[in-house]
Amino acid sequence: MLANDKLIFALPKGRILRDVMSLVNKVGIEPEAAFEDGDDRRLRFATNDPNIDIIRVRSIDMGTILSFGAAHFGIAGADVLTELDSREIYAPLDLKVGFCRMVVAEPVDLASQDNPTRWSQIRVATKYPQITRRHFASRGVQAECIKLHGAIEIAPSLGLCRRIVDLVSTGETLRANGLVEVEQISVITSRLAINRTAMKTRPVEMTAWIDRFREAVDDAYS
Repeated sequence: MLANDKLIFALPKGRILRDVMSLVNKVGIEPEAAFEDGDDRRLRFATNDPNIDIIRVRSIDMGTILSFGAAHFGIAGADVLTELDSREIYAPLDLKVGFCRMVVAEPVDLASQDNPTRWSQIRVATKYPQITRRHFASRGVQAECIKLHGAIEIAPSLGLCRRIVDLVSTGETLRANGLVEVEQISVITSRLAINRTAMKTRPVEMTAWIDRFREAVDDAYS
């Protein structure tokens, strides 16, 4: 855990960042102007609160950053937290933003004659091998997972596998690559996530931030 007195708040890069910033501002955290500058290569920024700095990290790394205490708290997708399954992270609040779905997809021509209920073993490309294996094991299906960090939709056309497990929001990327959803694993949202050591050593501060975010979420959906 970081030794200095400032709280480090981790935010994910990319699409989710746009979704969560209004909520972050609503709880009273406003990053310095450079945070919004797409050309600024820094990853750590000051905020209007002298006791808080923001770091900007890749979504897929968020769980590791929080688990090892590089940040005290942050916003992470349920997919990242479930995949890592770390006892060092406490995720008390669903922020109800960043909605997407984790699905199984395959080529259109295969789907037209396929029956997922009859699968006994499959090979899939995915960023989420742990979630994928657990999902299929619960149905008695043996899943061989090829872990990729990007370009997952192209894996079937390259002959790596016939199916993929990935996140979708509109499904446009699947369609553009000739794939179709055949099974939904779960609905994914973003969560407020806290390092458990920070929760134990700085309980007053961490509880106050949980309450602020809870109020903001309640106000947004009241």
